[in-house]
Amino acid sequence: MKNIKVVLVDRKDNIVGYKEKFETHKNPVPLHRAISVVIFDKTGGKMLIHKRSKLKKTWPLFWTNPCCTNVRPEETHKESAERRLKEEMGIRTSLSEKFKFIYEAKYDETWGEHEFDHVFVGRYSGKVNPDSDEVSDYKWIEIDKLKKDIKENPEKYTPWFKMILGRLEI
Repeated sequence: MKNIKVVLVDRKDNIVGYKEKFETHKNPVPLHRAISVVIFDKTGGKMLIHKRSKLKKTWPLFWTNPCCTNVRPEETHKESAERRLKEEMGIRTSLSEKFKFIYEAKYDETWGEHEFDHVFVGRYSGKVNPDSDEVSDYKWIEIDKLKKDIKENPEKYTPWFKMILGRLEI
């Protein structure tokens, strides 16, 4: 999928332009639209997380939420979240938007993130069928164990995932 466009925005989420996906993520990274999805099991006691593929340009082999992506010009935030959850983890479930925030993180001298991120949450139980180009591993983890591991090993997790967890009411 070459030449995917990313929606560039201002700090109020107004569209200011479009840019090719990989060019958008090179430093200095312009502010652009994104979504993140968090999935709980049906009881709400466990969260689905995954380890990013080694093929990822930013934060490869870091643990994170089930999926995130850039919103394409022709789709809504929710459509983007639903599309990416199916593409990345092979699942479909009802999602609701919980909050939005802006974050910026530099991965290395070349790559980084600067996103106006809309966070969606859903519940799911069933088979997970991740795309191996996107996901190297996944697991369901109890929320308390996840929070403890992030506190003890923050370097294993993506910066946006730690920010999301800090804002989620769980």
